[in-house]
Amino acid sequence: MAGVLDGVTVIELAGIGPGPFCGMMLADHGARVIRVERPGTTGRFGDSGNRDILNRNRERIELDLKDPAAIAQLKDLVASADALIEGYRPGVIERLGLGPEVLLALNPRLVIGRMSGWGQDGPMAPLAGHDINYIALSGALHSYGRAGEKPTFPVNAVGDFGGGGMLLAFGVVAAILHVRSGGVGQVVDAAMVDGAAVLSAMTYTFLGNGQWQDERGVNLLDSGTHFYDTYETSDGKWISLGSIEPQFYALLLEKTGLVGDPDFAQQMNPAQWGPLKARMTALILIKTRDEWCAIMDDTDICFAPVLSLREAPKHPHNVARGTFVEDGGMVQPAPAPRFSATPAPPVSLAGR
Repeated sequence: MAGVLDGVTVIELAGIGPGPFCGMMLADHGARVIRVERPGTTGRFGDSGNRDILNRNRERIELDLKDPAAIAQLKDLVASADALIEGYRPGVIERLGLGPEVLLALNPRLVIGRMSGWGQDGPMAPLAGHDINYIALSGALHSYGRAGEKPTFPVNAVGDFGGGGMLLAFGVVAAILHVRSGGVGQVVDAAMVDGAAVLSAMTYTFLGNGQWQDERGVNLLDSGTHFYDTYETSDGKWISLGSIEPQFYALLLEKTGLVGDPDFAQQMNPAQWGPLKARMTALILIKTRDEWCAIMDDTDICFAPVLSLREAPKHPHNVARGTFVEDGGMVQPAPAPRFSATPAPPVSLAGR
């Protein structure tokens, strides 16, 4: 099981968050990813309990990039690599003598993946920031939250990972394909503010077509409706409902005993969403989560229990698919997506 990216070599300048996530995505699927760390860090990963899923499946070396000898060693690695990824502020690798012009002169086929929050140019490019700031500037954060309440950020999934590391992984693989089709190496400028905006493409579609109010918690997919939301159960747990399409909504009414109720027949009437949500809230609160699972599982209602991080790996569907794996005593998400002919190698926290 070599993986779909077997034969690809990537040099990763160690960082945190989205850069390592990109490295994990590439390494999970067979790329040889060599993580360049500062002196004194190699070995901590597996030996002292400093376990980081984002850093799995790597080779690791220590280089002091302020040392000319270490820079020369890194250049030797770059000369035969397919890609280098880094997550420093714009201008840092240039000051180290490792800017794109230098690296592409060494290896014209090299893909240089640059992960940043604000991008490599623009008035905010040199400034510090975090996930919450990048998704705020993209417009995405404005849409997350309940009506009349403050914006609620979805941990750091949208900026750091979906709009950051995964965007960079896509860009790096796309640029490598370009090289292998006869093109030249190039810089991939992956900015989290850009990625968060791209992830909001459908929301901007709705807005542009007059199907979305530029306000939180009053729309189809942002908790505005009674049929697309989470609900608390009598045991203090939660379920999720996503019964948008008419046939799924009809099943929801059937399983909740609401068939024939004239108010609930007005599914797509926004004026009714508030009152209907209040009634649905009270109804769901009557039973436990397990009782609702017994009623709604194995149907097309578009239903799932809201599982905790400890519960999710034990759910029968996730167990059957192997959605989670364990290595070194650490339960972790399995590599994704899945490839039929070139499945991902087993994960290794200790590296390859």
